[in-house]
Amino acid sequence: MKAVVHVGYGGLEGLRYEDMVDKQPGAGEVKIRLKAAGLNHRDLFIMADRTEPDVPLIIGSDGAGRIEAVGEGVANHTVGDEVIINPCIGWESADKVPDVPAIVGGPSDGTFAEAIIIPSQNAVSKPAYLSWAEAGVLPLSALTAYRALFTRGCLQQGEHVLIPGIGGGVATYAMMMAVAAGARVSVTSRSEIKRQAALNHGADHAFDSHSDWTKSMNGAAVDLILDSIGPATFPHYFEVIKPGGRIVTFGASSGDQMQFPMRSLFFPQISIIGSSMGSSEEFADMLQFMERHALHPIIDRVYPLQDAVQAFHRMQQGEQFGNIGITMY
Repeated sequence: MKAVVHVGYGGLEGLRYEDMVDKQPGAGEVKIRLKAAGLNHRDLFIMADRTEPDVPLIIGSDGAGRIEAVGEGVANHTVGDEVIINPCIGWESADKVPDVPAIVGGPSDGTFAEAIIIPSQNAVSKPAYLSWAEAGVLPLSALTAYRALFTRGCLQQGEHVLIPGIGGGVATYAMMMAVAAGARVSVTSRSEIKRQAALNHGADHAFDSHSDWTKSMNGAAVDLILDSIGPATFPHYFEVIKPGGRIVTFGASSGDQMQFPMRSLFFPQISIIGSSMGSSEEFADMLQFMERHALHPIIDRVYPLQDAVQAFHRMQQGEQFGNIGITMY
């Protein structure tokens, strides 16, 4: 089968489009003939951390397709079933967080291939209303957004949520979900084009990340902030968050180290909450939420599998609004 493989060094330069052995599922596993997959910033981080001694890895955490074969003991799927992949392996319950979640696409082989073998419980019925491309880009980003908003952020109808750095998959899913849940949504971006796109997709307010946040918010304050950026924007959060507000952080695109005045944290009694990915329980809840509100992923562009390097260059340059997809058909 054809696959996009990272050979272990060089970041994007380490990607190869080549033939791989087409394996068969073992006990408790299913083999999925993939129709579509999606990119995540996680893929870039994984490639950047890999070194020459590392064995070749098929990257990619998102995907959807049809069951092609089932292993011994699999009773919940039959050949031909249309499924979407839950990329978090072995994390069943929302309140029982594993030390290190196992994720499709690192350490195990991922979805940038014509087929993949995964545990049968991680193959979930594809929502019929989604196209293959939509289903292929949905899993990891939407799951991360759902847990951050609802499980960890406890978002309630009528609250005001701020999403800095709108444009990527998690942020756009969070925006759509928060709007569907009846929240007021503000977003930031350095790009006027992305700010306008967010408004076109339901955001109530959008402003420049480099502006004076207090003035840009017109004196309004927020209940919840979803942070994926870290030190570049974090100090601004205390300017616009309500006393007793929550900051849920699930990324650090601008770095890991930051400083802020502790008094800005404990006097207004702000909660800083960590979140990452999600459980099988939340994956099912997320799919139900998406279908109940008829939400469709925002797809920026779709590339054929052999053009995955070009797709990653677009993500690396931060040009996209929504998800970047890969198709195998």
